[in-house]
Amino acid sequence: MPHDPQFSGLQTDLYELTMAAGYRKAGFDALATFELFVRGLPPRRNFLVAAGLAQALTYLERVNFSQDEIGYLRRHAMFADIDDDFFDFLANFRFSGDVWGVPEGTVIFPDEPILRVTAPIAEAQIVETYLLSAIHFQTLIASKAARVVLAAAGRRVVEFGSRRAHGPDAGVLAARAAFIGGCGGTSNVAAGYRFGVPTFGTQAHSWIMAFEDEKEAFGRFLDIFPANAVLLLDTYDVQSALETILAMGRKPRGVRLDSGDVVAQSIWIRRRLDDAGWNDVEIFASGDLDEDRIAAMLAAGARLNAFGVGTALATSIDAPALSVIYKLVEVETGGMVREAAKFSAAKVTYPGKKQVFRLSDARGTFAGDVIALEGEKVSGAERLLEPVMRAGRLLAPQGDLVAAQRRGLEQVARLPDALRGLAPCPAYPVRHSERLVELLDEVRRRVERAAR
Repeated sequence: MPHDPQFSGLQTDLYELTMAAGYRKAGFDALATFELFVRGLPPRRNFLVAAGLAQALTYLERVNFSQDEIGYLRRHAMFADIDDDFFDFLANFRFSGDVWGVPEGTVIFPDEPILRVTAPIAEAQIVETYLLSAIHFQTLIASKAARVVLAAAGRRVVEFGSRRAHGPDAGVLAARAAFIGGCGGTSNVAAGYRFGVPTFGTQAHSWIMAFEDEKEAFGRFLDIFPANAVLLLDTYDVQSALETILAMGRKPRGVRLDSGDVVAQSIWIRRRLDDAGWNDVEIFASGDLDEDRIAAMLAAGARLNAFGVGTALATSIDAPALSVIYKLVEVETGGMVREAAKFSAAKVTYPGKKQVFRLSDARGTFAGDVIALEGEKVSGAERLLEPVMRAGRLLAPQGDLVAAQRRGLEQVARLPDALRGLAPCPAYPVRHSERLVELLDEVRRRVERAAR
């Protein structure tokens, strides 16, 4: 079978491979557990929506190194003193670990494990970079999408950002993540083909400009797409364009505004459409939109049915990165388990395999989370982490986007009201269990003793 570069083990940072080589050279044959989580929320985020799990797991199932890639590493100066054992290991590399994860669409908060990986330490180290990238990007976009969808207050949002995304594949994955975050679809056709995301789009200004006049441009498009035409009104003059369409007597599916005073224009357009008896013709807005502009337009009385959101969504422009990390929490060698933690100021991590427990009040609103050790119990709470992979093989199919979107919408609806607003608010309550805090102190004392 030809090597597929999208599953290449080289999609990692060099130090992951140097550590893997070091573990092999040192004979350090340990079973390690790493947890992937976000250290803190960006300034204008009250919650996150987990996404990217399906891509992460597919990679774990198929990651490998080709002979050419191994040859490249053999020639790399960093591996000049590394013997054949390591390169033989890479030639036969397959991920053999166990993975726990929160389902896509789950609302999450800082310090809560999104993914937990238990595998031979060299394997767990090599896949770190890809896992961080896959989970980070789609969680970032799904979380931004959830805010945009909240601002739209029940009106459809379509992701329009492929042309401004950070690369073609980023555009496809942004469309996938935006759907999980609640968008109704995307303009990206590849996302429709690969993932089943509904696709939307009819014409650009160039269609209008290509013909002698707007009447011909509109008429030709209606001839070709009589049931699905959404006609663009602002190439020249919005009011003149709509009057031309009304005079033609040919009702489109919708009209789109991409610039100008969208609030005033939409109010006038709605009145003229309704006067003509075209109450079912939608008014679609696009053009440098984000959640703040959408909320402001609706608050000002805009008569809009749907929104196309591009650059701000596909790049998460106001918060383009999350502090996502992947930290060692446990090492098992010779049947002995040693918990691991980091103590540096402002970057403390908690030891041991963990579970996230979510509590709800009598109305079903989320009331707080408890991060605890895997074996602990929290009465009346829901467990968020589920087993998704054992011995390198999926336990169940992944990637049901409709289910992920439904989960995301339901979970966002169960957040306290303040968290669903666009403004920053007091943080959702997340605490560490007493036993976990005690274990952190035990590990700290153990490390201090060893240092002495």
